Amino acid sequence: MASPIRVLVVDDSASVRQTLATILGEDPDIEVIGTAADPFVAAKRIHDEVPDVITLDVEMPRMDGITFLRRLMSQRPVPVVMCSSLTEAGSETLLQALEAGAVDVIQKPRVGVAQFLVESRLRICDAVKAAGRARLHCLPRRRPVAVPPKKLTADVILAPPRASQAMARTTETVVCIGASTGGTESLRALLEVLPADCPPILIVQHMPEMFTAAFARRLNGLCDVEVKEAADGDTALRGRVLIAPGDRHMLLQRSGARYYVGIKDGPLVSRHRPSVDVLFRSAARWAGSNAVGIIMTGMGDDGARGLLEMKQAGAHTVAQDEATSVVFGMPKEAIALGAADRVLPLDRLASEILRAGAP
Repeated sequence: MASPIRVLVVDDSASVRQTLATILGEDPDIEVIGTAADPFVAAKRIHDEVPDVITLDVEMPRMDGITFLRRLMSQRPVPVVMCSSLTEAGSETLLQALEAGAVDVIQKPRVGVAQFLVESRLRICDAVKAAGRARLHCLPRRRPVAVPPKKLTADVILAPPRASQAMARTTETVVCIGASTGGTESLRALLEVLPADCPPILIVQHMPEMFTAAFARRLNGLCDVEVKEAADGDTALRGRVLIAPGDRHMLLQRSGARYYVGIKDGPLVSRHRPSVDVLFRSAARWAGSNAVGIIMTGMGDDGARGLLEMKQAGAHTVAQDEATSVVFGMPKEAIALGAADRVLPLDRLASEILRAGAP
């Protein structure tokens, strides 16, 4: 039996510390070894016992969480899950946290935090477990300059495919990508090297509401391609990357030869909203052999079944390899199902997109 993941909870709010410690402690795979009210207390605790994972607040007295994270990663790297309030400014701050080496983020409201954390216990525990399995050396570095009791499938959003409604082979290829833990920086590394005329790309990255817009803006400023948070009805165009908005599902749809996206509400699918399985199933239905499916780093199995459906519909399918995945969960599940035509490292995904999407 594997040893439990040892967690240190760092937050200036006593109620949040207590609630997080209770939630995490109730999971048999997690052990809370202590709590700290600020980074200075946390540093002393780490000196005595190095945890497997740290949950870290952003706004704290004496030293903010981002500064502490940067110092931690430069001196004694430990997987960190950041916490922040649900504000637009906070989402920009959390992007800085991910760039500084945080594995994942959990957003919390400014009021009713304790109740929110209780209702989000599955998300919190999953984030900590993923962080505990993360390989920090796989995080790409920047170039200089309420949960259902059962895990639902994509059936709740889009009926299982019967006959393909895709067009015969066309000159346009749509690329669909799914990622979770470790995906924010991995996607940045991928998109930064794509040319401005690359095939249209749709992305589901597991992240909270109000975070995806800031993420898209940041990537848009770094990349030659246009990157935006998807809106209902947006057309999939060459040189455009559409990122599913947090807390809503994104589907590929088609009208004649035009591909566009639908943004839908609905229950969590494979524990997530947006769900990779939902996007991949819609691509299998409406694009078929005119699609490329790529599943990247992340914990769990969201996207594995959807990638298999894409392959069965004639799409070209790819899984990121273990060596470059921060968490080799989603790709591993897809490979086990036989859903991936190819297994490639992160630095070869861009060339594969251009090769498969060539007119």
